[in-house]
Order: sequence, then structure tokens, then C-alpha cells
Amino acid sequence: MAELPLDDGALWYDTRGDGPPLVFVHGGWMNGRAWQPQVEHFADDYRTITLDVRGHGRTGATGLDRYSIDLFTDDLEALLDHLDLEEPILCGLSLGSMVVQRYLDRHPDRAAGAILGGAVRSMPPIDLPPGTKPFLSPLPGIAASASMMGSETTFRSMLCSIRATTGERWLSVDSGVRADAMEAVGEVSSGEFQKVFGALYRFEPPALDHVETPTLVVHGDQEAPLVKRQGREIATEVDDGDWLELSRSGHLVNQDRPQAFNDASTTFLGRLSPT
Repeated sequence: MAELPLDDGALWYDTRGDGPPLVFVHGGWMNGRAWQPQVEHFADDYRTITLDVRGHGRTGATGLDRYSIDLFTDDLEALLDHLDLEEPILCGLSLGSMVVQRYLDRHPDRAAGAILGGAVRSMPPIDLPPGTKPFLSPLPGIAASASMMGSETTFRSMLCSIRATTGERWLSVDSGVRADAMEAVGEVSSGEFQKVFGALYRFEPPALDHVETPTLVVHGDQEAPLVKRQGREIATEVDDGDWLELSRSGHLVNQDRPQAFNDASTTFLGRLSPT
């Protein structure tokens, strides 16, 4: 366990194993522990790196009043530079998939590969008319809810709203995984919850047609249909992309079906050029 100093805080990260660098970026209001099944599987053959994004886990709050996916990507770049990692393999889940997408946009051929679980390009996962997002923003309502009811209750309300439109369990099909996710959300302060939501909502997805990095996109069959559609778009848009759906799993697909996710990732990693 170590920390990378930032101008307004410190970024917590952990490394295990030796070999090609395999870097994991977790989803919104989660933390690096969400990748534990993958770390345990790959640490014998790879140098695994997990981090807690600003506002999450052991990194916790930082001094800025506003977050963005670009800021989170800046932090990822700083960590890669700090660890002197070249040609990393980047694994992002949900919010983490946005961070990886932004990194690939900036560096279309620098990463050796990318694995995106529960990949999403926008919040909400629909195309809104240009210029309308600020006028439709749910941020005031999210801020009021988080301030009065806390992060976990606000998150549960969000999940219920999504499930009402999809009819699926969406987040996870496993009660233990859901409980762990809720515990992680409960560790996030209401102020940080609002800043993270703002980063997700304001994210404008980059075009990825110039990206040369081999990319695997994985979704669960219980994932929200609009999110799955966006994942297929990512796999189609990058130069070398594949899309995979795993049965009996939701948004947290790497935890719902860890062995299947690890097997698919191992097959994908076997295609990559030696680092």
C-alpha cells in the first residue's frame, strides 16, 4: 500500500506481483477492492496495480470543489509516470471505463491493451441533443438527496430508478456483491458523492475511431440495455475491439462472474504482443 502525493491530497494505490503492468480503475462510489478477484488471479503473472480514485476508498476527499473524468485521467497518468509504467494494460469498470476511454483518446497507441467491464459512454447512457445537458441536469436533486439522506440511500434510489426502466437487477445478481458495493458507497461522504456524480454526468465521450489499442468490452446479460448498446459501440469504433456478454451477471460483471471474466481476460491478454 502506498500513496502518490497530489496538489490537494494523496492518491492511494497498491501493487502486487511482477510482470507486465495490469492497471485496474474501479467504478463510481466503489474502490480498488472491487477488483480483488482479478488481482488474486493475475498477480502471479502480472504486476497488478489498483488505485482508489479521488473521493473513493482510502484516497477519500481532496481539496477540489469539482471533479471530472479528465481530472481522474490526469491522476491515472500521474500514477503511471510515478511507477514508470510503459505499455500498461488498462482495466476499467463503469466510471473506470470512462477514465480508460479518455486515456485511450489521449494516447491511442500507448497502452498494450484495454479491458472495459460494464462500459458506459455517458450518464445517462443516451444521446441528448447538443447543449441540452445543463438544462436537464439532475445534479441539484442529487445534491439535495445526498445532503439529506446520505450517499448509500441516494445510490439505492438511483438503482431503483434504473431497475424500474429495465426490469433487470442491473447492478449485480449476487446478494453478497451488492452488499459489498453498498458498503463501499456508504464510505463515500455526501459531498464527494455529489462531486463524483457531477464528473459522470458532465463527461462527454470521445470519438475512439483513432484508437489502435486492442480492446475487450465485457457486459453482463442483466446490464441495462442502453449501457450494453454503448459498450457495443465502443467495441465497434476502436480499430481492434471485441464485445462479450456473460450470462448470470450484472453491471459488476467482474464480481458476479469472476472466473468467467478472468478466463475471457486471459484469452484476450494472450492475443497481445509481449510487453
